[in-house]
Amino acid sequence: MTRYGYARVSSTGQDLTAQINQLTEHGCEVIFKEKASGREKDKRKEFNLLVENVSQGDIIVVAKLDRFARSTQDALNTIALLNDKGVGLIVLNMGGDKVDTTTAIGKLMITVLSGIAEFEADMIRERQIEGIALAKQRGVYKGKPKKYTTKHKGLEHALELFKNRKTNKLTVNEISDITQISRATLYRAVKDM
Repeated sequence: MTRYGYARVSSTGQDLTAQINQLTEHGCEVIFKEKASGREKDKRKEFNLLVENVSQGDIIVVAKLDRFARSTQDALNTIALLNDKGVGLIVLNMGGDKVDTTTAIGKLMITVLSGIAEFEADMIRERQIEGIALAKQRGVYKGKPKKYTTKHKGLEHALELFKNRKTNKLTVNEISDITQISRATLYRAVKDM
């Protein structure tokens, strides 16, 4: 029986130290760590490696449920997979309490609390959308700044080549390859002109 830790942060600028310290304090012999968004499970290589390597009697320990799964369904599916393998999950901080899925109450708690966490994330998203709509009404929301303006040399070159396609006989794909400006960016710039 091995006690594995899993620590994750969403971006390279964030620090794993606090999670690693918690996992070490709780007896984790091996800690899988990564800096990757939790939204796409396929890109969480360390997480997938951990799930593949655990076996009957092992335990996975995480600092918080949101480091382990991004949605209720994701959490429940992964926990079901671990249960089938005979692997337990311990979440060190679920609303201030430790939750252990090897117990009946732990299974119930994880289901309820992961549902609440997903609900909270949905509410935050809704408030964000409402805030953006209000900011747009007030004229203060500008959105994501454009990466390429008409003063960008590469885009200028691409637009020039695009305008002269009849004489230069270049396709949009060829123009994109030459200027390193994507087709979508080029078409958007043409449309804006």
